[in-house]
Amino acid sequence: MDETPPAADPLERIALALERIADRLAPPAAPTDWSHSAYRWRAATPDRPRGELETIAHPQAVELDDLLCIDRQKAEIDRNTCQFLDGRGANNLLLWGSRGTGKSTLIKALLHRYADSGLRMIEIDKDGLHELPAVIALVRARPERFLLYCDDLSFEADDSGYKALKSVLEGGLEAAPENLLIYATSNRRHLLPEYQSENQAGRIVDGELHPGEAVEEKISLSERFGLWLSFYPFSQEEYLRIVHHWLKKSGRPFDAAETRRAALQWALHRGSRSGRVARQFAIDWSARSA
Repeated sequence: MDETPPAADPLERIALALERIADRLAPPAAPTDWSHSAYRWRAATPDRPRGELETIAHPQAVELDDLLCIDRQKAEIDRNTCQFLDGRGANNLLLWGSRGTGKSTLIKALLHRYADSGLRMIEIDKDGLHELPAVIALVRARPERFLLYCDDLSFEADDSGYKALKSVLEGGLEAAPENLLIYATSNRRHLLPEYQSENQAGRIVDGELHPGEAVEEKISLSERFGLWLSFYPFSQEEYLRIVHHWLKKSGRPFDAAETRRAALQWALHRGSRSGRVARQFAIDWSARSA
């Protein structure tokens, strides 16, 4: 029985009726091919009223051993994922910090290592987060173990996916499925922009610092992730170590003088000594050498 309250305006009633009719006439979503390991959630559009899972036939193959200088983060995410695959307790995970330090690549490497153990990954954009209940309904009864992968996640205060994500992480009446975890990456620790004026709203009560309401609201989302992994800029020697690794994999020698100087100049021009920049240099340097 439709319990939607009647709209007061006749035009609103007509619009609601047309929406219900369109929803009933919408073609059903295509059945999901569960033989793949990687999927992408395609959010609903005016031409496609229902969201659906799209298979990714060629997921990026990344080896965990290729990720250097983040050993602590690798150990933590690997431990949490193994607990999840074993049906033991595991936490939703937020990877935050400097750009190019391996946050997204680390998650993709998990799929490459554990796909044969039943791990599946669903990539979802921020704009599709308001459809999380539909994703959950689709996978809840499946035997596989799903990681919901949200890359470069950040919100503005009025984003529709913000509250949907909070509800799924913790706080909604519906229980989260036992076979799904959320792994998200962000450059922002609290996923929302933070302003100086918000810190000025803090107050001291009985000698204790109490943040303002705006700060509390922003912290409330990120702290619903059970685990945080922080990533920091690489030192010069760490950067060169990563350059050496990728050149070695490509079969090119690392000349201690010429290559080191070129790699440092490359990082200087890019304004970053990240793992991403190191690999980009190695690709370019190897091609030049060839």
